[in-house]
Amino acid sequence: MLSIVPLSIVTPSVIFIGILSHVASDSAYVILMPVSAYIFYKTGKHPLAGIAAGFAGLAGGFTASYTPSIIDPILAGFTETGAQVLDPEYTVNVLCNFFYSFSSTFAVIGSCWYITDKIVEPRLHKSIPIDVEQINDTNEQPTINELKAFRIANYALLGLVICLIALMVPDNSLFRAPDGSLTSPQAPAMQTIVPMLLIFFALPGLVYGFISKKFTSTKDVTKSMESITASLISFIVFAFFCAQFLYCFSTSNIGSLIALSGAEALKAINMPGKITILGVIILTAGLNLIITSASSKWAILAPVLVPMLMAVGLSPELTQAAFRISDSAINVSTPMYAFYPLIISYMQRYCSQSGIGTLVSMMVPYSIGLLITLTAMLYLFWGLDIPLGFNSGYTYGN
Repeated sequence: MLSIVPLSIVTPSVIFIGILSHVASDSAYVILMPVSAYIFYKTGKHPLAGIAAGFAGLAGGFTASYTPSIIDPILAGFTETGAQVLDPEYTVNVLCNFFYSFSSTFAVIGSCWYITDKIVEPRLHKSIPIDVEQINDTNEQPTINELKAFRIANYALLGLVICLIALMVPDNSLFRAPDGSLTSPQAPAMQTIVPMLLIFFALPGLVYGFISKKFTSTKDVTKSMESITASLISFIVFAFFCAQFLYCFSTSNIGSLIALSGAEALKAINMPGKITILGVIILTAGLNLIITSASSKWAILAPVLVPMLMAVGLSPELTQAAFRISDSAINVSTPMYAFYPLIISYMQRYCSQSGIGTLVSMMVPYSIGLLITLTAMLYLFWGLDIPLGFNSGYTYGN
């Protein structure tokens, strides 16, 4: 898609593709950053601005998404665990922030487009010249077999979508809850999002791999799975210790004590709910400079913040949305972010003097713009009482 867009909309197209790439999780960094830089370079724009636009759409716009992403069930799980500290029967829909995320996509594209073309790129042209000679600067065309495999893989994906819709439409569908709903937390459609994501990625991937001859046997499939699993080792280790922490935290009732104490303090201060949520956004923004992993931060914060704000009448879904705003906006401008070394290596292919300072200064305007834009979107939804997502509201209790 990026290779055929008109020059006038190259920037929003890169940002848009970055947002769509959320479903590919961390894999997108490897592909999107160099492609974005190359397209900007070939169209006469600064290649580092292409990296900035892609990075802003992918990491900075993480709250915005057209489709459910891998992070949704992870955050919802922690939110539900935190809510059950105060209310053991409380359930959180995996797509509790989907309407807000979907609508924020347009705001993120607009703000990042303005920042890229009006602020970041003009400064890059003045201060960071391209000083690395570009060798073999040609378009690598896919083979006929690869194009065929890509086309058939897309047909496989389309077939999956049609089958899923056909299975969900009947009133007696197995994907529906006992009351006939497709969107309640009890509906298998909501409870099976993780395995559905697996199937929707795996089947087209297998079709493409075997038809294009990237895979010649099941051993090749196993090797590719081993390769990607190796990149998740740090997360698996974290998940193990996180599980122990959550169990101890829940069993000891420390979370309830902290939440109730904090709730009493909030009641004593008697701040409006909108100011309290702004405080959550600012707190998360500060923490994100040190802890960049969304799951790591929310695993720590959810058992405290969620029940504390429930005690003063604010819903867990609203607290999660506030958390996601800061997590998205600040990711791009902290050197602690795991993908900074990779992105800097892509930058140095065009500008040899690029470093951490270059990337941070380039991305700070995006953090400010995204923080303002996403916060404004949340308060707009709140003010108009638009649901944040499925089975979600802004208040808890009476």
